[in-house]
Amino acid sequence: MKEEKIATLAGGCFWCLEAVFEQMPGVTNVVSGYMGGELINPSYEAVCTGQSGHAEVVQISFNPDLISFTELLKVFFTIHDPISLNRQGNDVGTQYRSAIFYHSEVQHKEAQTIIDELNQKKVWSKLLVTELVEAAKFYPAEAYHQHYFATHPEQGYCQFVISPKVEKFRKAFLHS
Repeated sequence: MKEEKIATLAGGCFWCLEAVFEQMPGVTNVVSGYMGGELINPSYEAVCTGQSGHAEVVQISFNPDLISFTELLKVFFTIHDPISLNRQGNDVGTQYRSAIFYHSEVQHKEAQTIIDELNQKKVWSKLLVTELVEAAKFYPAEAYHQHYFATHPEQGYCQFVISPKVEKFRKAFLHS
């Protein structure tokens, strides 16, 4: 077995990404958190101001024998809006930006290749605004943010925002 790898992705609210990636075969752990800002040990409240510079991210541990970084990115680009700058639906601010925080030069090249291909194929009406940035210090979010969808499925945001993304993922990627 190859050594477990890490991917860090920002695509709006971390609850949405976490809910999907936790269901992927080959993913061993998903932690919601913050990356990309200057503030040390940011809180959710600080990140929500948009002033800390952090993005809401998920840090995904995965088994590269079972799933590739490229496959993770294909799901990532399916479940979020990569053409709206600093926005995902009603969530607006730099903390909701689309970003790939790469952990190696291989991840950097793979991500750039996918971004280039999607832009060339004109999958969306505009060019992608997804940032491609070297991974920085990761700060796990507060405990109440972890596994949010799994523990709060009745909550309105979960039902109306997260559930449709999970269903879209299941239809596109989980073949039974």
